[in-house]
Amino acid sequence: MPFTKSAGSALLCTLLAVALSGAFSSDAWAQRQTERSRQKAAAEKQRAGIQQKLEAIKRDISRTESAKEDAADTLAESEAAISDANRALRDLDAEQGETNTRLQDLARQGAELEQTIAAQKKQLGKLMREHYVAGNEDRIKLLLSGDNPNRISRDLQLMAYVSQAQARLLDSLRGNLAQVEANRDKVENAQQELEEIAQEQRDQKALLEKEKARRAALLNTLSGQLTDQRKQASRLEQDEERMSGLVDRLARLIREQAEAERKRQIALAAKAKAAAEARAKAKAEAEARARALAQARAKAAAERAERERIVRQNAKPGAKQEPLPVPREEAPVIVEQPRPVEKPVETAPPPEVTLAPAAPAGAFAALKGRMGAPISGSVVARFGGRRGDGPTWKGTFIKAPEGAEVRAVAGGRVVHADWMRGFGNLIIIDHGGEYLSIYGNNQTLLKRPGDTVRAGETIASAGNTGGNEESGLYFELRHRGKAFDPAGWVRF
Repeated sequence: MPFTKSAGSALLCTLLAVALSGAFSSDAWAQRQTERSRQKAAAEKQRAGIQQKLEAIKRDISRTESAKEDAADTLAESEAAISDANRALRDLDAEQGETNTRLQDLARQGAELEQTIAAQKKQLGKLMREHYVAGNEDRIKLLLSGDNPNRISRDLQLMAYVSQAQARLLDSLRGNLAQVEANRDKVENAQQELEEIAQEQRDQKALLEKEKARRAALLNTLSGQLTDQRKQASRLEQDEERMSGLVDRLARLIREQAEAERKRQIALAAKAKAAAEARAKAKAEAEARARALAQARAKAAAERAERERIVRQNAKPGAKQEPLPVPREEAPVIVEQPRPVEKPVETAPPPEVTLAPAAPAGAFAALKGRMGAPISGSVVARFGGRRGDGPTWKGTFIKAPEGAEVRAVAGGRVVHADWMRGFGNLIIIDHGGEYLSIYGNNQTLLKRPGDTVRAGETIASAGNTGGNEESGLYFELRHRGKAFDPAGWVRF
């Protein structure tokens, strides 16, 4: 029977329809929560505990404030909102880049799968065509045909080969089509994430523009009041007291956590030691029991040998010797001691707030004189210089354009990232060994409390928040709560 193109196509479609029925369902394209949404919700939940602790510290500081009204306070909410919006936009840009890269990888994988499937379909069609050309005879009909046995055997082998090849191809095709389905799901998920990101970007940009306009209006209204307050020495002293109070409370919280962690480690070590001692004792008791059993058996064997020797000596010559009864070996009664149940070493859940330094104690001091500047700009105020009629500078002010990148001078962990009167958007990093670096007057804080940072990593962008006249960065270094000159430590 001649093989026609229409007959082969119909047969191929029928076979594929039967083999792959149910492979795709409309449920796979149903609306669902993206992986990004779930991860984001989990991260926000984790940060809630950290923020709770720091809010308590802020409330404690506020209760001790002698000055309750400050023009900069009016700007606080707007400046903090601008910082949050800018940080969110930066995070969204990074997420968008990662998602686009993932989409490109998925598209490449999808194209490769499509090529593989096309090749497999072509090969399957070829096999089916050969099967059709062979007459499409079934095995029973072939066996009963009465034809030449050699030809029947050859045709059966050919049919078996074609059937096996078809089965392997169909299994492989099913697997590849399932991968295509999974690939499409991932692509759809990534596209939904991009849509979420785009919507969030639009929302954040609208919020940013709104808050910038609000801050500009407030600055225009409060400009005179801010100028007068900047000239008041008492205000500067209160700012310094506020900073010292914050640093002291953070240091106390870090010490408490370090002590709690030290006690936890000691308790875990004690439990591990007790468990090891219990295991060693149980092993020693088992070995002692084994030795006692071996000694008892050796003693019984020696006694039996001695009895046999005596019987042989006393036996008359030529007399038939009866075999000695084998004495019943009485093994010592050994009471099995219950083995101590080894409890798994308890691992305490992570503390609600993780503010312990992410660097060893001596790491920061070892970097003295070798740390890079936190920002590119000109130093306009140095540690120890007079601030008009007010107190001396406890840090360094570096003039820089708005939005310039602020970088961590060394690795550590962020312990504070929030707005503070007199310092605007403020970020503090703990470097271990009771060393802190402080970065104030930022436009945007790019890190949150609990984040670990590397040396040179961007943590903020410069600004003039907190009522500062010039755009730039206020930078401090502190050890055990006291500010010291960063000039000998940082290469400005």
